[in-house]
Amino acid sequence: MDKDSHTMEDFKKSFFYGSRSDLNFKFLSTVSDEKAEDFIQELFKTIVKGYDTGEFKETYECVINAQTEAYSEDVKISYDEGPFVPVQKSSDQLKIMLFTSSGHFVKTDDPKPFGVEKMTQEQAESRIMEFIKQEPELSAIPKETNYDDLMVRHGGYDIKGAKKDPNVAFPLEIFRELEQEKTIGSMADTAFSFVGACSQKRLLKKTGPAWVDRIKAMDVDAVFLVPV
Repeated sequence: MDKDSHTMEDFKKSFFYGSRSDLNFKFLSTVSDEKAEDFIQELFKTIVKGYDTGEFKETYECVINAQTEAYSEDVKISYDEGPFVPVQKSSDQLKIMLFTSSGHFVKTDDPKPFGVEKMTQEQAESRIMEFIKQEPELSAIPKETNYDDLMVRHGGYDIKGAKKDPNVAFPLEIFRELEQEKTIGSMADTAFSFVGACSQKRLLKKTGPAWVDRIKAMDVDAVFLVPV
């Protein structure tokens, strides 16, 4: 479709893996035209103010607040209860495992989604609809792994921040520091990560239970979950 003939609805959806694919603004596809228009107008105001003052804090807050509001309203799945168990030990006695849906993996152990060698982030984003139909694959990451030996690929979020500082989505370094400081008893020898943009039904009914059995066999006291 010619961009000049786009409706507001077309424009909003174009950020969600469309012609203007931008994962920071894909939330626009979930809000009404009126809310999208109000957000864009407010965004422009804060940008102009930033030019005048040299301070863009209000611009950042404008985007974050709009994202927060949109995603809090776009809840498709919810549960009244969760299978969580109260911790029976103090933190300095716990053996903790790090588990994320950030899409990190060791460079030498690329999961090769769809059999593609060295898939780029752009390719992952372009195939996001295929990812969300696939069974997720778990990547094992030894706790001693250096960040230089890590990669991240995930079609469902903008990975720029995670590439610049992996701790924002995969806090491996932070947990090693907590272990050294004796804030936690110890860290499990292996951390795990997978691409959260996957078949949620398979994750819930098949893959997830198998992962739980695997983790139980590793004799850890707690799992620190980092959802992305």
